[in-house]
Amino acid sequence: MLAEKFTERELGDQKHLLRPRSHSTVATYKMYLRLYVRPRWDAQVATKISHHAIQDWLQDLKRDHNLANKTVGHLKGLMAQVYKFGRYYELVPDSCDPCKKVRCESSSEYEPRIISPEEAYKVWCQLLKKPEGTATAESTLVLLVAASGLRISEALGLKWSDIDPEAELIRVRRSWTMDQLGKPKSKASRAAVPCVGVLSAHLQAWRNQSQYAGDDDWVFASSRNRGQTPRSGSTLVADYLKAAAYRAGVLKEGERVRFGAHTLRHSLATFLIAKGSDVKTVQTLLRHANPMTTLSIYAHGRSQDRSDAQEDMLTAFFAPAAKPPTDVLQ
Repeated sequence: MLAEKFTERELGDQKHLLRPRSHSTVATYKMYLRLYVRPRWDAQVATKISHHAIQDWLQDLKRDHNLANKTVGHLKGLMAQVYKFGRYYELVPDSCDPCKKVRCESSSEYEPRIISPEEAYKVWCQLLKKPEGTATAESTLVLLVAASGLRISEALGLKWSDIDPEAELIRVRRSWTMDQLGKPKSKASRAAVPCVGVLSAHLQAWRNQSQYAGDDDWVFASSRNRGQTPRSGSTLVADYLKAAAYRAGVLKEGERVRFGAHTLRHSLATFLIAKGSDVKTVQTLLRHANPMTTLSIYAHGRSQDRSDAQEDMLTAFFAPAAKPPTDVLQ
């Protein structure tokens, strides 16, 4: 009953909610309830479910379904939300909170493949129209995400009117996820991103070729849907971006690795931090609400940077050996 009422009120029409969830979050919660939560707990009395039972359930799910830590954390959080909903509407006592004592590792195990600007350029070249070397939707998308740090959902949600060459800005007003329009991820995500002359020129080159070039048209319009919707992000990544990375030699044949548009976002942060850019500048470019997100999640140490740092340390370490001690000279 708790799950049904939670689904009806919290995952149904979002208009009445003070903080509506995105459609992708709603879809994910419904999937988790259907696949994992309700099959295990529908026959149980909510007030008699112990935190030990929930802990064991999450551990079993992780082992049997090979779930990532982050997914396990989301499942625990969803169970907690169902109980919180029940307490708020007085369907269960205020003391009924078995998730409070449940412990699980929720940090992401995802290790993105970081690429250099030179490698990103090689991927971009593979996506240009051959043999002319002119822009395509795929090459323009790669350049846009690599230079601006836009999430692919935000890039796909752009219309030509969102790009202001004179102000050198791209205004983020919407996102396109799971074939539905939505709002940007957060308040910080709604901030405009810079669009300097070089990037603006490449976007204009693509606009000149696109059959959907009106101000109200999508920058990356779907020709299959006659320009009525943006293209599918999953198709762009699977059929174009990753394939181009293999052709460019950025990924090795047979190498199984998570590689997509978000790789370019992580790579941008890593490059800028390694180059010495101010953390606040990188944070605002990526539009993170918290600078720790920029440093702890998005800025990865590159192997070459680590090697250079170690060489610097060893140079300083052995520097005295290059000069004989004073007593030896005497």
